[in-house]
Amino acid sequence: MSEFIEQKQKLADLYLQAKYAGNQKIVDAFLKVPRESFVLSSDSYRAYQDTPLPLMKGQTISAPHMCILILTYGKFEPGQLVLEIGIGSGYQSALIAELIGPTGHVYGIELVDELAEFGMRNLEKTGYSNNVTIIAGDGTMGWPEAENIPPFDRIVITAAGPQVPPPLIKQLKIGGYLYMPLGQPGRSQEWIQVEKISSEEIRQRTLTTVLFVPLLGEYGNPE
Repeated sequence: MSEFIEQKQKLADLYLQAKYAGNQKIVDAFLKVPRESFVLSSDSYRAYQDTPLPLMKGQTISAPHMCILILTYGKFEPGQLVLEIGIGSGYQSALIAELIGPTGHVYGIELVDELAEFGMRNLEKTGYSNNVTIIAGDGTMGWPEAENIPPFDRIVITAAGPQVPPPLIKQLKIGGYLYMPLGQPGRSQEWIQVEKISSEEIRQRTLTTVLFVPLLGEYGNPE
């Protein structure tokens, strides 16, 4: 919407200056995806405040700068297959879809049924449903029909868990990367990168500190 253009551009300029955005393609994706369409209607006027916003069932949409950092850390390229755990309103999925293009695909899993439906509606109305597929389920167990698609180039978890879920490592391609916040709910967490070196070996490193809502599920935090 036209009233958000100036707000978006100011944030985009800030993210480039602060080096949150690693390249112009990330900035272009941010400018194109309408964040106001992925927040609750009552919060649309706050869409470009650089802060998390509430969704339903105690979940949130991350602050814009965090969404941009995820794109920068993730090294997303055209044609990649991406698994996103905890899709929320679908905003991060749409940003990733912009970077991987029509030859790539985002597979998203959301534990909260109501949020999964909300996210899919948002993706449909903004034109991203062709290369984003959303289901409701336990994302820590991975994509239910992963045997029917190639291993994922990237896996992104946008909720904080106590461990890297083993099923997700199995579904990650060799040479691929998994990103997630590792740590306890309500405390500072580590945003980690996990590189799959071989079927038996991974390499993990910390990229920054973050604060995310808890990851629930078999390999997440107890409810």
